[in-house]
Amino acid sequence: MLNKLFPIIVLICFAFSTHAQNQDSAYIFSYFRGNGEDGLHLAYSEDGLKWAPLKNDQSFLSPKLSPDKLMRDPCIIKGPDGLYHMVWTVSWTQKGIGYASSKDLINWSEQLYVPVMEHEENARNTWAPEITYDPVTKQYMIYWATTITGEFPETQVEADNGYNHRMYYTLTKDFKSFTETMLLYEPGFNCIDATIQKNADKWMMVIKDETREPAEKNLKLAFADHLEGPYSEASEKITGDYWAEGPTMIKINDEWHVYFDRYIDNHFGLIKSKDLKTWTDVTDQLDFPKGIRHGTILKISQKELNKLKAVKP
Repeated sequence: MLNKLFPIIVLICFAFSTHAQNQDSAYIFSYFRGNGEDGLHLAYSEDGLKWAPLKNDQSFLSPKLSPDKLMRDPCIIKGPDGLYHMVWTVSWTQKGIGYASSKDLINWSEQLYVPVMEHEENARNTWAPEITYDPVTKQYMIYWATTITGEFPETQVEADNGYNHRMYYTLTKDFKSFTETMLLYEPGFNCIDATIQKNADKWMMVIKDETREPAEKNLKLAFADHLEGPYSEASEKITGDYWAEGPTMIKINDEWHVYFDRYIDNHFGLIKSKDLKTWTDVTDQLDFPKGIRHGTILKISQKELNKLKAVKP
């Protein structure tokens, strides 16, 4: 009798364990408001759909870098060192990005300016940096979009202020020393806002096709065997007949969720997929604080969330 009951007991224990793990985690979304003048904002969710701002939607970190002192597009990941690492856009025109770290998302290190494109005389900007960690090489890859005047003339147009971006990257193990900046992705079109995650044995990039003439302004996928590439040709668009940018993604209950800024429509969108081929738009189920802009989603423990909830404005 006991032999027959044992598998059932194991399944029940597993179910309770899984439920407990799910109950012990939550989601955080980093974002900015306006032009990024007041810095880092955070929202939380238990299910990835219903979101509420933390600290009464007041800033957790004020920007101090560059003459513009902006903190746009904040990207946060948790490294194997237990620290939260954040990069952001410091200016519309600077040739570097911002970096800071934290143990708890509340108290942050000194803000550092990383001059990733200062060597390039004709670089016009460094926009929307992101970080992805590679457990094989034990390195962080920081990547961003830059327009270098005169490069890629085949896609140069006068619209959109003549911007003609491609994706570039640098590698670091300690956020103190960085490798030489390299070209990450040249898909044959003006592109920005890449974000990269591991999916099984592949690396998956979601990227914005920034083509203006004729307008694309949508999100596409590319894949690679290695984090540094080379990445495949971009897929057909995975978003609908609207302009989208600033994607961030996470896997929830075996489905990839891609959140993105529908900036013309002044709200966020959400699509999800199990196979990365068929995408379902569930924007009508998404409840974000109004005015939220480009950021990233990450998973944290309930204990960490409780500490964040306790922070007063």
